[in-house]
Amino acid sequence: MEMIITFPGGKKVDSHYKGFTVKTDQPIEEGGENTAPEPFDLFLASIGTCAGIYVSSFCSERGVDPKDVRLVLQFKRNESTHMVETIDIEIRLPAGFPEKYKSAVVRAAQLCFVKKHLETPPKFQISASIETA
Repeated sequence: MEMIITFPGGKKVDSHYKGFTVKTDQPIEEGGENTAPEPFDLFLASIGTCAGIYVSSFCSERGVDPKDVRLVLQFKRNESTHMVETIDIEIRLPAGFPEKYKSAVVRAAQLCFVKKHLETPPKFQISASIETA
C-alpha cells in the first residue's frame, strides 16, 4: 500500500490515498494559515471516528438508531513532555438506549483498529532517495 505526501505551499501538507486528498495545515501562530486541521488533530480524530464506526455498527445491527449517540474524546498531556498520556472516550447514549447494551457498546468501541495499533505499535523505517529525472 502506498500513500503519497505532497507539500502545496506554506505549512500545508497533503496526503493522497485511495483517491482522497487529506489536507493539513498549521495554526497561524505556528506559521501556517489555519486552513485545515493539524496532522495531530487528524490522529486524534482517527481514534474517535474509528471507535465511532464500531459503535455505529453495533447499534445498527441491533436495530438501535445511532443518530443521537455521541462519542466525546478527551485527552491529557504530560506537562513536561507534552505527549498525550491518556485518551478518554465517553459514549453518550440517548435516553431510551437499551440498558442491556450499555456494556456491550463499550466493548464494541474497544475493538477500534486504530486503538489496537497503538497498543501494539508498528515499527517505523524512514529513508531518503533521490529520484532520477
